[in-house]
Order: sequence, then C-alpha cells, then structure tokens
Amino acid sequence: MPDSTFDPSRRALLGVAAATFLLAVSRPGRAADSQIVALRIWPSSTYTRITLESAAAIQYKQFTLANPNRMVIDLQGVQLNGVLKDISSQIAKADPFIASARAGQFDPDTVRLVLDLKTEVKPQVFTLAPIAEYKNRLVVDLYPNGQQDDPLLALLQDYSKGKMEQPPARVKPKAKDADRPIVVMLDPGHGGEDPGAIGLQGNREKDVVLKIGHQLKQLIDAEPNMHAYMTRSDDVFIPLGVRVAKARKLNADLFVSIHADAAPNRAARGSSVFALSEKGATSAFAKALAQTENNSDLVGGVKIASKDKYLAHTLLDLTQTATINDSLKLGKTVLGQLGGLNKLHKNAVEQAGFAVLKAPDIPSILVETAFISNPDEEQRLITAEFQQQMANAIFSGVKSYFASGVALAARA
Repeated sequence: MPDSTFDPSRRALLGVAAATFLLAVSRPGRAADSQIVALRIWPSSTYTRITLESAAAIQYKQFTLANPNRMVIDLQGVQLNGVLKDISSQIAKADPFIASARAGQFDPDTVRLVLDLKTEVKPQVFTLAPIAEYKNRLVVDLYPNGQQDDPLLALLQDYSKGKMEQPPARVKPKAKDADRPIVVMLDPGHGGEDPGAIGLQGNREKDVVLKIGHQLKQLIDAEPNMHAYMTRSDDVFIPLGVRVAKARKLNADLFVSIHADAAPNRAARGSSVFALSEKGATSAFAKALAQTENNSDLVGGVKIASKDKYLAHTLLDLTQTATINDSLKLGKTVLGQLGGLNKLHKNAVEQAGFAVLKAPDIPSILVETAFISNPDEEQRLITAEFQQQMANAIFSGVKSYFASGVALAARA
C-alpha cells in the first residue's frame, strides 16, 4: 500500500506547465530567503535532535501517524534542494528513534519531510532566532514516549508538569554515610548544536571536553568510595538548567564543569578554575567568559518556555555563601594540581555568574583546561596523553578536597 504521507505522484497531477507557472509567479525573494541552507541530525541515547537552517524564519506544520510510526513536517514557502534531498544519508543506524527519512516537493510551495520512526515519540518542535554563526533554525526534538530510566528524562518530564523537588540538606559525614559512595557530577560543556570554542585547526571544544570527561569518570569510578555521573555522555545538547537539576536530583556532592577556553588573542594560554560569584565577576575576563558560557542555551537551542522553567527551578535564592566557600576550596585544590601540568592563566580561582554553577547546595567549579584558540594548546588538547593527564590532575584535586573532611549531601 502506498505511503499517503508522501506521494511524489501528486506533483505529476499538477502538470509540468502548471507547476512551472506557479513557481514562476511566486515571490523569488521569499523563495531565496526561505532556502534551507543546512540540515543537521544529532542522535543520542537521551533524544534525537534535527535542525534546519534558513536565512528567513521557517514556517512549518507537523503531525505524527501510527501503524507504522511516522512524523511529518511540512516546510512552507520552501523549495526542494540538495540539502533536503540528502536527509536520508544523515540517518545513523544507531539512532534510537529514526529508522529512515525522506523529502519531496509536496506541492509548489511546500516541502514535506517524513521521518520513519522506530518507536513512538514525544516530539517538541520550535524555532530559534539567529545567534552566533547560526541563521534562523527549526528544531525538532524527538523524546521517547513513556516512562524513562534516565534521571534527565524524568526531570524534563517533571519540569514540563511544573514539578520540583526540594533541595537536600547538607550534613557532615557520619558513620551511616560510610557505605555510600561520594557522588561527583561531571559536566562536559556544550554539545550537539553548540560546539563551544573552535580552534584554528577546526577542533571543537565539545569533543575535547567530552573525552576528558570520560577519562575522569573512569578514574572516579575506579575508587571504591566514589561514583561519577555525567550530564552528557555523548554529543548531545543539554540545557544549562537541566545540567544543574540533574546533579541535584542525584544528590551530587560535587559538580565539575569541563571546558576548553578561547580568546580573541591567540597568544592567550593556560588553565583556569572558576567558581560562582554572588557579587559580580572578579575580572573582566571572568565576566566575559561567564557571558559566553551562559549563552550556550541560546546557541544550543532551548525552547523559551522551557528555559524559563529551568531558570525558575535552578536559580534559587542565592544565599549560598557556605556553598561558594566550599567551591573556592575545591577550586583551589584542583588549580594546584593543574599548575603541575600546564601554565596557569591565573594563579587564583576566579569568580563570575556562571549559570551552570548555581546549584545552591552543591560545591561547583568550572575548569578551563586550556585555550583551544591557542595553536600550541589546541594541539595538546587533542592528544590522548594530555587528555588523560588533565583528567588525572582534576581527579587528584577532587580527592584532596574530600580528604580535608568536607560536608556531603544528605541521603534520604
């Protein structure tokens, strides 16, 4: 039985002459502006994201069908081109949600995309205004339908329903805590649509820090009294607020965000550690860096309503002096270890208003491993040897911090 969601014969019914006439009288300026210039697909274990990019805002309609499961997206005022025709080649066999995809000129003014799905999904579709190097984007996020085991997915569902858990109290380690591991949340920065900083040779921050994160997780998990979780374990975009919320959901004792710096001056180099500030940045550099990192949600792509929910639930009353003091203590021990591996950009822990460090009850630091914008440091960052050394240095700092007898998160 033919697939009624996409029937190329419909175009033939218009007749070649009629189709040519209709295309000729359409507004050429609008057609040029609405041309899809890029299509990207980001499959992951968490969700699959599809983004389409155009010089003009993309008008669309979408719906899903069952038996078999499909999602249909009609792009209005768009003409079929090579970018759209190539969608099938971008579907990875390992994609947990999309089996195949195709595109065709549904009528003279509409391109229809059809996604053949492996399972039922909960799609979220929204548009994004131009930001950074991106033009107008249409974002299609495919989430699995049903109960999720991943705490992040459960959080996303909770936030959509307006739910929020209360922050856990913090207690000094007691005998009853001896049998449970210390929990460290590792946060490889950026991901998916958000590449982070890009070096002169094209190496991307998101790739480098993910590798360091995996190495660090192995070191932590090898300790009998420690366990690490990651805000992302593959190339996927995770909103800043969800990164914080996931750490709080798992009652993490520490939060370590891993990044690779960039600066207009390619001579800038060295490792840095940052903590949250309630009163403003400690330097112009720290302030500019925090602004750049806080723009990750805009670059990576967050639906505005969702972003507001994340902020409402994670940027709580920042009367967290004790937590910031612990963060500074952690930062100092990590910075000391980094100084044995690489030149330090600053000899002290700096502070600024990083959104990803705003858990009110978890000591949190942001580690800038090196400047990926510096040609020499870019070359070091992409080597397995330096990545392992960086993971070792951060790990040693974390162990030293806990050896000093700090407070742990309470367990229910």
